[in-house]
Amino acid sequence: MSPLQLDEVDRGILYLLQRDARNATAAGVGERVGVSASTVRNRLAAMEEAGVIEGYHPQIDYERAGFQLHVFIACHAPVARRAELAGEVLDFHNVVNVREMLTGSNNLYVEAIATDSDAVDRITTRLDEIGLDLVSTNIVKESHAQPFDHFGDEVVEE
Repeated sequence: MSPLQLDEVDRGILYLLQRDARNATAAGVGERVGVSASTVRNRLAAMEEAGVIEGYHPQIDYERAGFQLHVFIACHAPVARRAELAGEVLDFHNVVNVREMLTGSNNLYVEAIATDSDAVDRITTRLDEIGLDLVSTNIVKESHAQPFDHFGDEVVEE
């Protein structure tokens, strides 16, 4: 499938969704980017269908939700099995993200959330059992993130 060609309106819609998707209405977004609410809904549907928008997810503070350990595990996977293993690991209990890397010897990064060190041990044991070489395990103290919000920021009327 060829990538969807985004215009200024699409980029403005993405910008506003990344700023505050929860409170974004089609009418409000349309007003800010200069189109009708039905145009916004049509553009959203097209971007969802093309896979530009993959979903709408809450940002969760895992520690406040009772999961004290946020863990990053660097692994090495045989290149021929990297994608297969990434999919398998993503199905593990407590795993929230798996990144496949094209460069470097650590070519699989696993992000997991756990309540205690026993849960971390269970994850690392399973990673080892499926054939991944564990390079390092790191516990996150604090995470700072923001979405790339430069889609159409010049288009949106403030």
